[in-house]
Amino acid sequence: MDDVREKLRILLDYWIEHNNEHEKEFRDWADKVASLSAEVAQQLQKAATKMAAASDELMKAKQALPKSKGRH
Repeated sequence: MDDVREKLRILLDYWIEHNNEHEKEFRDWADKVASLSAEVAQQLQKAATKMAAASDELMKAKQALPKSKGRH
């Protein structure tokens, strides 16, 4: 079970980092297209906010993950 726990811990770290990259990219693009379309920029900002919320939930999952029995 420790191998599943460790793999999940690694995946959670990866998913959080990956989401953070997407969140930043969405915000960057929202800034770039703001003069072209306020609606598109707003939707990209909303997507970025939801991506941040997903990362927060993944962080909570990581924090709730029980420690392996071999670690102190």
